[in-house]
Amino acid sequence: MSDEQLTPALARSRLREALSWRSGTGTVITTVLLAALGFAAAIQIAAPDDVLDRASRADLIQILDGLGTRAESLEEEVTRLEEARAELIAGAGDSEAAQAEAEDRLNTLGILAGTLPALGPGVELGVSDPGGVVDGSSMLSTIQELRDAGAEAMQVSGAPERQVRVVASTAFTDSATGEVVVGGVSLGPPYTITAVGDPATLSKALGIPGGAVATMESAGASVSIRESDELVVDALHQPTEPSYARPAVPEDADAVG
Repeated sequence: MSDEQLTPALARSRLREALSWRSGTGTVITTVLLAALGFAAAIQIAAPDDVLDRASRADLIQILDGLGTRAESLEEEVTRLEEARAELIAGAGDSEAAQAEAEDRLNTLGILAGTLPALGPGVELGVSDPGGVVDGSSMLSTIQELRDAGAEAMQVSGAPERQVRVVASTAFTDSATGEVVVGGVSLGPPYTITAVGDPATLSKALGIPGGAVATMESAGASVSIRESDELVVDALHQPTEPSYARPAVPEDADAVG
């Protein structure tokens, strides 16, 4: 019969035979299979692929709880990052302030050490010495009076167009030819001492009776004092490496470090 042609009439006949065969058991099996197939088809149609649509109430509650926990975690992370950002901004400000303070201190030390030029009010002392009466000692006395009066930066100029920055280690001596030797540089008259500081205080110090200026004038030199709101001390000192002195290390340096 495998070769016989299946006509519509023959198909209907076989279907009636199958349904009538062992009607009890066959009907039950057929009914169960059809019911299962229908249920599966209904589920397939009614339930899309989205997991949330297929989840139960308990599953949805669990998912919502998880989302809530995740949201709280993210909020905590945002708060932590904002605090870290604020600390970084504050730290950057502190760093900038510390750097600015360090630069100010470096500039101050550079002016005091004579390694940086200085600008500010002060006095300019001119000394004309045609008779050669001004020596290293009188020049040093003048510098000392200016320093005691608060001069913050000083330089000495002389012929032939030389100038020397005056610092704590600057020595004043006399050459064999009668010139004043300032910091190892021979200077001839006329001399000019430029000092940055409070003009009124410096002028008053130089005008003390019996002081350095009075002594030079009594010896035959001619001295002039000019106050100014802005003077420039631009001669620079070249520091040398100390041969004996070295920085002192505090006793608790190791503990601090």
